[in-house]
Amino acid sequence: MAEKKAVVLLSGGIDSSTALAVAKAEGYELYALTFRYHQRHAVEIESAKAVAKYLGVKEHLILDLPLHLIGGSALVDRSISVPKGRSLDEISSDIPITYVPARNTIFLSFALAWAEVLGTGDIFIGANILDYSGYPDCRPEYIEAFERMANLGTKVGVEGKIKFQIHTPLIKLTKAEIIRKGLELGMDYRLTTSCYDPDEKGRACGRCDSCLLRKKGFAEAGVDDPTEYKN
Repeated sequence: MAEKKAVVLLSGGIDSSTALAVAKAEGYELYALTFRYHQRHAVEIESAKAVAKYLGVKEHLILDLPLHLIGGSALVDRSISVPKGRSLDEISSDIPITYVPARNTIFLSFALAWAEVLGTGDIFIGANILDYSGYPDCRPEYIEAFERMANLGTKVGVEGKIKFQIHTPLIKLTKAEIIRKGLELGMDYRLTTSCYDPDEKGRACGRCDSCLLRKKGFAEAGVDDPTEYKN
């Protein structure tokens, strides 16, 4: 019997890398999808390559998207500063300027197209609603809505040949629980990166929201954080 396939969105961070490890543990043949969208933390693409190799993906596709031409986010517009040193209450209080407009919708649309070509309905994304920065496109209701759209707006969906499912195995886990799960599956978090504003050597700033949530996750998991911070 042919191995079942899964398209997995892979940024190179903790969540997406763990989602990839989960898909592997569930017996899927892995097709990883990464985007070079002119993000200021483009070092994450190298992490995604390393994670994909480590977990033995069948194919790793890296697509170029000019999201910097649209702007609207500190991650793609270098004239906008990345928030630093915020408290955990501040991080969870609003949708931050690091939100990239419609990013998960854009990414999932490409994943959907690739899945349709590959003949599979299984798409994995490392979205979660705990220990995150308040992004609206990580919520269960958003994922459910996209899944409905996927089955309404594709040839194989309307013909009933494939039923698309957006897998979110981490959506209700804390960062600490995600890390523990990944370690149980053999994930090497030294390969991952989380920082929104690394220096020219790729070292994490240690003060952006993503760095702070990463530190919190490793501390609560009782595991040493392997990240190289510049300070």
